[in-house]
Amino acid sequence: MPDTTAHPRRDDSPEETRRALLRRTFDEDAELYDRARPGYPPELYDDLTDLAGAGPGSRVLEIGCGTGQATVPLAGLGCRVTAVEAGPHMSAIARRNLAGCPAAEVVTAEFESWPLPAEPFDVVLAATAFHWIDPAVRVPRAADALRPGGALAVVRSQHVMGGTEEFFVEVQRCYERFDPATPPGMRPPAADDVDNTDHAEEVARSGRFGRTVFRRYERDLTYTTAEYLDVLRTYSGHRALPEAARSGLLACVAGLIDGRYGGRVSKRYLIELGVSHRR
Repeated sequence: MPDTTAHPRRDDSPEETRRALLRRTFDEDAELYDRARPGYPPELYDDLTDLAGAGPGSRVLEIGCGTGQATVPLAGLGCRVTAVEAGPHMSAIARRNLAGCPAAEVVTAEFESWPLPAEPFDVVLAATAFHWIDPAVRVPRAADALRPGGALAVVRSQHVMGGTEEFFVEVQRCYERFDPATPPGMRPPAADDVDNTDHAEEVARSGRFGRTVFRRYERDLTYTTAEYLDVLRTYSGHRALPEAARSGLLACVAGLIDGRYGGRVSKRYLIELGVSHRR
């Protein structure tokens, strides 16, 4: 019988027709992105060491480093990092953040067309960035960049049920009012309902990697009204809205947080790490 199980749409599943357009929005306000976007939990770096071998002296290629949210901790582990970032403003801030890390370099380029160096890497990492890379080439090029036995490590992030749950129910009225593409009654999924088989199957189809091993981490982050609006301003879907709609949406969200939640809300994130070793 066919599998009829319905899985919720992931936050990191951009429409393919808009992927190239949306990924360019991050570079428009790189300083805001650097200030507002959270990093990753310490346990993730422990697992990167244990599962992928990221550690002192290991050669790591990071795809889409942004402003260095994962790059700086990787350099702190003693990794020799080459970070490839398409956005010139994002890569400039990443270089600034890595100024004290001589073993890390940032290259401004698109991973899809960046010439791979002759010496292979021990780890290829993409932290909340793999879904922005052309799906036709991202897994094969990652394999090409790795030595045999090297690890592809992909980090994904998903908003899940938890935190200030009633706020995320109520705020849908703001989205339905100002963003007509919002499905009515949309809710964050429970963490246990978030499916990761799409990534495991994509890697397996390449025939170049072994089984993908996953680790999951949940955490709640609390934001003031201003902090939460800053986070929203970094999301590609929000940035792509017409200015009037975006301003109206943010004002509606701010009014709800200030009026009903005392100027502070908590959001629960599910962070997933998937590690696959090259054959």
